[in-house]
Amino acid sequence: MSGDEMRLTARAPGGGCSCKVAPGQLEAWLALAYSALEPTSSPLADLLCGLESGDDATVVRLGGGTGAEGTAIVTTTDFFPPVVDDPYDWGRIAATNAISDVYAMGGEPVSALNLLALPGDLPDEVAVEVLRGGRAVADEAPFVLAGGHTIVADTPLYGLAVTGVADPGRLLRNDAARAGVALTLTKPLGVGILNNWHKATGEPIGEAVATMTRSNRDASRAALAAGIAGATDVTGFGLLGHLYKMARASGVTAVVDAAAVPYLDGARRLLEEGYVPGGTRRNLDWVRPALDASCDETELLLLADAQTSGGLLLAGELPSDQARALGAVVIGELVPAASATVVVR
Repeated sequence: MSGDEMRLTARAPGGGCSCKVAPGQLEAWLALAYSALEPTSSPLADLLCGLESGDDATVVRLGGGTGAEGTAIVTTTDFFPPVVDDPYDWGRIAATNAISDVYAMGGEPVSALNLLALPGDLPDEVAVEVLRGGRAVADEAPFVLAGGHTIVADTPLYGLAVTGVADPGRLLRNDAARAGVALTLTKPLGVGILNNWHKATGEPIGEAVATMTRSNRDASRAALAAGIAGATDVTGFGLLGHLYKMARASGVTAVVDAAAVPYLDGARRLLEEGYVPGGTRRNLDWVRPALDASCDETELLLLADAQTSGGLLLAGELPSDQARALGAVVIGELVPAASATVVVR
């Protein structure tokens, strides 16, 4: 194989979470598939969080009970094509991204299964390094990572199916944001743009890799300790997409100070040079009908950039010492409104 054929990102149709189905299309699919059906039930568990608000994971309470009683089980899965050419880093990024949904619900991961698809012509060491990267994340968290499912496929894919636990009385939910509080973002944006540049050029993106492999565990724990109830993680639908979903689910309007939003070095320049993921443009198109913006298209594309393993978006403010330690930044506020709108100033 040539050098380009050996590059993992050359085998990927897109970059990480920017490969997600467009949010509007996904909602249409789910509406057609489930609109006439009653929510799935189980004699062993009560559904606390399902499809209704498009949250980050499913949460059920075991053993019945009401209110804050019982134990909440958090389940999620996430997988995507390579965002980087190094298989070990791809494994770390995909695993970090998969467990982020558990942290975004206020839970802790307990166990996970590998989901791996690789073309048959790739060397065995690629699979070994991807799995080793996932295991490194499991050991650091920590959670049990044992077994899973592997297939041969034309497009490389890796991720995890994750099970976590949470206190049912202390969940983080995207429909629990309330007007009158600040909006806090715990990681900078721009990962999608840098990943797109890396795919096109093969140039290293060390800062982006460091961001994508930084766990949201500490941010989740800090949010719970601060009494925050509204949260989501910022991934494939971009800041604007996930913020709109939160505002819509919670019945509020979100006001973003565009100048306060942090970005990775080079993201703005590379966007202006044309390295814009297709998922980023789809995100902006979806949110635009609910958008009231006084900034230009470049700024909106940055805010809509499809993130892979992004930070948490919190409906509330962290104590200043914790915010500094996490690199968390207040980027706006939530205000009352008759209909959900995202205002960008």
